[in-house]
Amino acid sequence: MQASCPVTIVGKRSGRRKKNVMSDTSPPSASADGATGGWSGRFSEPVTERVKRFTASVAFDRRLADADIAGSLAHARMLAAAGILSAQDASDIERGLATISAEIAAGSFEWSVDLEDVHLNIERRLTALVGDAGKRLHTGRSRNDQVATDLRLWLRGAIDAIATHLTALRRALIDLAERHADTVMPGFTHLQVAQPVTLGHHLLAYEAMFARDAERLADCRRRVNRLPLGSAALAGTSFPIDRARVASELGFEALCGNSLDAVSDRDFAIEFAAAAALLMVHQSRFCEELVLWSSPRFGFVELADRFCTGSSIMPQKKNPDVPELVRGKSGRVIGHLMALLVLMKAQPLAYNKDNQEDKEPLFDTVDTLVDTLAIMADLVATGIGVNVQRMRAAASEGFATATDLADYLVRRGAPFRDAHEAVARAVRHAEAHGVDLAQLPVVELRQFSPLVGDDVHQMLTLEGSVASRDHPGGTAPAQVRAAAAEARRALPAA
Repeated sequence: MQASCPVTIVGKRSGRRKKNVMSDTSPPSASADGATGGWSGRFSEPVTERVKRFTASVAFDRRLADADIAGSLAHARMLAAAGILSAQDASDIERGLATISAEIAAGSFEWSVDLEDVHLNIERRLTALVGDAGKRLHTGRSRNDQVATDLRLWLRGAIDAIATHLTALRRALIDLAERHADTVMPGFTHLQVAQPVTLGHHLLAYEAMFARDAERLADCRRRVNRLPLGSAALAGTSFPIDRARVASELGFEALCGNSLDAVSDRDFAIEFAAAAALLMVHQSRFCEELVLWSSPRFGFVELADRFCTGSSIMPQKKNPDVPELVRGKSGRVIGHLMALLVLMKAQPLAYNKDNQEDKEPLFDTVDTLVDTLAIMADLVATGIGVNVQRMRAAASEGFATATDLADYLVRRGAPFRDAHEAVARAVRHAEAHGVDLAQLPVVELRQFSPLVGDDVHQMLTLEGSVASRDHPGGTAPAQVRAAAAEARRALPAA
């Protein structure tokens, strides 16, 4: 979800227009009111070219342009309604911002590193278009509350896009689980065969993780969706502003209640990054299993060729690059969470320039999530072929029904610990003879417990084992189908 727009920059020497190049002209001359950039004539010399490049953020924060324009429109309308701006000024500002929006969409807007960030670039262009009305737009606000508002607006939209992609992945998992509600496979603990489960049950475990991720994102969105605008630099403003009006126009659910906190808080970004990191961990765990399952040693699934690559030297190789790369990208997103936490850990109130560093980790986290969710939804929906026979054969190894035999003995009156011991000895006996428990005759099984009856082998089949877990949350095919139906009902409406 790349939100940055193609841009046009005026070249330094020739004046010809160059695409996607940042302007590197010398500092602008003082404006009529003595200002250079966005601040007053307090300074006696311009910043150096090195400092300018070091402090500028327009190369990456220009993707906030749509949010910045939306926030400015709502602010201007509120100022006019409060009698702080004239109706003519408000009309001119709306006209100018519409022109700027069209220029950005067309890729003809001239971004300049001299103007430091997206906010000053838009304000300077607005002033060029509509004159003094553009200079009045900043009345009653600061870049501090402006950027906090832009970031929240942008992230709110990003969360909505991520939620849509996550729903698609969940739907694909549910579809695949329903198709394999009866497919028996080994369940593992410690990566050792533990008990039989169904593939449908296994897939729904990931759907349950992703459902919690969706809940976290929705909960996070509520805290993102609070309006900082009106807090100004840190203390609020002396103008009679109407913050509630701005919040309503921009779709915010509440106001940030403390002006100091409003401009300096990045909890909302950190909380999102934490939810994103956990979502990536869940994708990574699933991808780890796909990597294992698609290897010849497992052979449980085959990934479609379009999701794999080959080797430059070994012609037989088919590498599961998509799952591996998703697994690797989880580290990237986890790293961004750590970066944001460390960014904030020592900042005093209120706003500090440090917070310019919040955007690139946040932007990349969103981009990575959108990309991985989209490709994983496609992979699950169209790219996984299941080897049902191989899964069933693997479930027959490792004495997967041993617990079923212990439960059988308990139901016949044995204390569980005695039943556990008897089955352990039976497993050792079967292992020594190279057979499975189900292959031992009744008479041999009875050596380990006199409670073994002639019906014991019914309890030792794979299908009998999974069917016996017939309760909510269990792996019985009927429960898998019921759980899949419930998960589908819980999905957001398309």
